[in-house]
Amino acid sequence: MLKPTRLQPGSKIAILSPSNGLPFLFPGIYELGIRNLQDILGFEVVEMPSARMSPTQLYNQPQLRADDFNQCFKDDTIAGIITSIGGYESIRILPYLDKELISANPKFVMGFSDATTFLTYFNQLGLVTFYGPSVMAGFAQMQSLPPEYTEHLKAILLGDQYPYAYAPYANWTNGYKDWGIEETLGECLPFHANETGWTYLQGESPVEGRLWGGCIEVLEFMKATAYWPSPWFWEDKILFFETSEEKPTPMQVGYMLRNYGMQGIFSKIKGVIFGRAKDYNEEEKLTLNETILSIIHGEFGAKHIPVIVDFDFGHTDPKLILPLGCIVELKPATKQVILLESPFCA
Repeated sequence: MLKPTRLQPGSKIAILSPSNGLPFLFPGIYELGIRNLQDILGFEVVEMPSARMSPTQLYNQPQLRADDFNQCFKDDTIAGIITSIGGYESIRILPYLDKELISANPKFVMGFSDATTFLTYFNQLGLVTFYGPSVMAGFAQMQSLPPEYTEHLKAILLGDQYPYAYAPYANWTNGYKDWGIEETLGECLPFHANETGWTYLQGESPVEGRLWGGCIEVLEFMKATAYWPSPWFWEDKILFFETSEEKPTPMQVGYMLRNYGMQGIFSKIKGVIFGRAKDYNEEEKLTLNETILSIIHGEFGAKHIPVIVDFDFGHTDPKLILPLGCIVELKPATKQVILLESPFCA
């Protein structure tokens, strides 16, 4: 894998909007996220032309959004890229990305949700990419989230202690207070106790594999396109999936998951990680878990691969960062997930 150079305080981080112009609509929460990147993590922030454009401008100019990426990869002073927020159609930028330039200049790139499109595409080009918080959803809330979250961000983005054992957060939330109300800017919705940690639905023996995945709905946009992985790509992967704020039903998640089985993917991978489903009640979570097992184990006979649910990443907070392309170990007996290697080259 092509790994980016390790970040450090003072690294120049570019901010762009590859999907939606929410910084234009909610500048307060966007600017709070920028300040936290600067003041808490010590990064130097540079805003690309797309960063504050209106939703209409961005929608009408997918090539402009792609050009921001290309310019970042061309600029040797830029160490990394973080998205402002997600959206729903960043797949339209993929044809305009300069894959030769990107492959020759690996950099830190992080986002989640609709960022799934380019994070998974860059990973297929050989780059390690990062599924994690965006400026407006994750970094803007740093001071309202538990201190373990900031410790995790610093450990992954600035640290060098590997193997790294992921740990469940003690409390989690489904989202944030209204971004249009200045008095509560950056605050979260009520927290819930994470009393049981993650759940292994199945699996007995430890396995190792390379991480790959993202928002399961966004991955649907990519199937049967030139940006979907080749059949050989799936060997020895550990897939991770999460659901968006649109809250697909357990049955809809099952429809999406069944397609992976029909591609023969469950016979090639080493394990599956599901993020905590946003806005699901306990009954819906139980139904989702039953659906996941009925498809992976029941319909396609993949009864030995570990399957984890309620992992802390995606559309609930606080989020864990998952580096696509890096090797993790799943240990069902001890309910552990361990990142075995650094996602950075030096």
